[in-house]
Amino acid sequence: MKIPFLDLKAQYKEIESEVIPIVTRAMADGMFIGGSQVSGFEEEFAEFCDCNYCIGVGSGTDALRFALLAAGVGSGDVVVTVPNTFIATTEAISQVGATPVFVDIDPHTYNMDPQKLEQLLKERYAQTTKAASQLHNPPVKAVLPVHLYGQPADMDPILEIAHHYDLVVIEDACQAHGATYKNRKVGSMGKAGCFSFYPGKNLGAFGEAGAVVTRDEGVAQKVRMLRDHGQARKYFHDFEGYNGRLDAIQAAVLRVKLNRLQDWNRSRRDHAALYKQLLQHIPGIVLPVESEFIESVHHLFVILADDRHRLQNFLAEKGISTGLHYPLPLHLQKAYMRLSHTKGDFPVAESAAERLLSLPMYPELTRQQIICVCNGIEEFIKGKDPIRGA
Repeated sequence: MKIPFLDLKAQYKEIESEVIPIVTRAMADGMFIGGSQVSGFEEEFAEFCDCNYCIGVGSGTDALRFALLAAGVGSGDVVVTVPNTFIATTEAISQVGATPVFVDIDPHTYNMDPQKLEQLLKERYAQTTKAASQLHNPPVKAVLPVHLYGQPADMDPILEIAHHYDLVVIEDACQAHGATYKNRKVGSMGKAGCFSFYPGKNLGAFGEAGAVVTRDEGVAQKVRMLRDHGQARKYFHDFEGYNGRLDAIQAAVLRVKLNRLQDWNRSRRDHAALYKQLLQHIPGIVLPVESEFIESVHHLFVILADDRHRLQNFLAEKGISTGLHYPLPLHLQKAYMRLSHTKGDFPVAESAAERLLSLPMYPELTRQQIICVCNGIEEFIKGKDPIRGA
């Protein structure tokens, strides 16, 4: 049985009869940038996220960059985030002129460790009490927690710590469409929340797309201007902005998919529960841990495994595709050599990166496919008879 890591063709077949008419209508309207499809999606996604405003943009990276700028983050500032995320998180920080500073992650959830965050801030603020040392320790302006793999970070302590130090919180929710933390939607808790609609996401467009959600009218207005060359009305530019708008065809596709997102997320949760049931007793496998006060949307189902590369190759030989998210933490990437980090600086993130393996996860995944994946893992690790249709 060949099992793809992601099957976008299966999803398209499910929604084709709805997508074709709405895309055709969007093209017939002749309004390819902006227009009713974009404004309609923005209203619907803002409501979905329990926010007052949604601003559609060109990508998740645009969303992160614009949200930081709109929150006042810029040249000379420091933004605290985690090293185990896609580089878009830190690219956005660097591109607004700020510097990314990392804190290690919780060993169970792989999200930002609030205790490590507080420790970092205490140390930096103690050092910057002397005016001369501020040259070497520029002020922290913002915290950017990542809701990794679809699981919300532990937001209450992060928000409390940020409030204590008068810091802005921007949520990277690019993998967590619809996830909740203590019955609050991700994206609704910080100054702004940032989403990617890259095709493989829980809510994916047919190309690049993203959004910023917020309850702050000022942030919303600034993002709208940033995405459109700094103009509030055509040809009148208050500042230099960007070309980062959401196009109408992508918005039309997203409106169709948004209607199904809750059902698709429930399917992902069911798949995750079956994976855990079948893998929980296999030695050498560490399963994802969910806090009791969160509801993950399982954008990815990531296990930790000893001898990860051999297991991945073994599964590939059986036709089972897997992924690595992310095999080298950002602080060890060539792109961030200027930060002068070395191996051992963030041991929890580094240890996870060496063992993580992402298993197939998408709403259309079947029970039999999940059993087949788990059979393969058990066969590799235990060498025993595979699970028989559990």
